[in-house]
Amino acid sequence: MSQANTQSFGREVVKVSRNDLPLSCPRTREAVASMHPKVFLPIEKTGSAVCPYCGAHYQLTD
Repeated sequence: MSQANTQSFGREVVKVSRNDLPLSCPRTREAVASMHPKVFLPIEKTGSAVCPYCGAHYQLTD
């Protein structure tokens, strides 16, 4: 499961687990109006990734 958190500087971090991999943005649950071309994000090595289109931040939790 994934969950979004808001940190003190106002940037949303989407937490994802290994069950959510491969990670792509936008996610299938996003609103159609906010969609951009689908891009797969390499998160396995560093534990975090940023979408080059919308700037969404993703963090691997396990």
